[in-house]
Amino acid sequence: MDFATLIGLLGAILLIVTAVVLGAAPDVFLNSASLLIVVGGTMLVVLAKFSIPQFLGAFKAAARAFKFKLPETQASIEELVEVANIARKEGALGLEGRDVASPFLNSGIQMLVDGQTSETIKQLLDKERLMTLDRNRSGSKVFMAMADVAPAMGMIGTLIGLVQMLSNMEDPKSIGPAMAVALLTTLYGAMIATMIATPIADKLSLRMTEEARLQMLYTDALVAIQQGTNPRIIEQMLSSYLPPNKRDKAPDAEATSG
Repeated sequence: MDFATLIGLLGAILLIVTAVVLGAAPDVFLNSASLLIVVGGTMLVVLAKFSIPQFLGAFKAAARAFKFKLPETQASIEELVEVANIARKEGALGLEGRDVASPFLNSGIQMLVDGQTSETIKQLLDKERLMTLDRNRSGSKVFMAMADVAPAMGMIGTLIGLVQMLSNMEDPKSIGPAMAVALLTTLYGAMIATMIATPIADKLSLRMTEEARLQMLYTDALVAIQQGTNPRIIEQMLSSYLPPNKRDKAPDAEATSG
């Protein structure tokens, strides 16, 4: 579970709800016509921008922002070095049936076991990485479209409310409901865009970058393992994926003292 996403979204919503409840009449912030215009209108307009599989797939991708957590880079490097040591001692067949954290890595290990060349492994894994990027990018685009459309639908609802209000000025009882639609649609549109759609789109974009970087790490390691590179060299090579302050300086220190 990604608690940063969960705490951020729920915390922001809780703050707004608390401010509403502490007011004089919380029920005035609920208006079915406003919800229909903003929520229904936003979903339909965004659906018009994408295909049905892309639209529905975006919500599946959004679930990853809450519950999907990628392995730590350091832990992945340690796992890959262990895989390299096994392959060096026992050969690629020694990796058959090995349980690993990532389906992507498992696919690459199976290619090693099957005796694929380094060029084939790199080509196939790069293609899989690009397809994963495309799926994640599509989900992010759907939520960015929601962030753009929701305020616009809020403005449309505001105009509808103003027209209704101005066309019935002779009836004082109609002014209040029309004004509620006018104001609440703007509020709903801003809330959907700022508190839901944009954060999820940004989180999906971040996840996309992190997952692509991790898959590149796996690809580099698997290609090196297939080529018979020494596990220590592989570890040094993969350390470039770590932030500078987390890289192991011990090899450099030993080299300097020698």
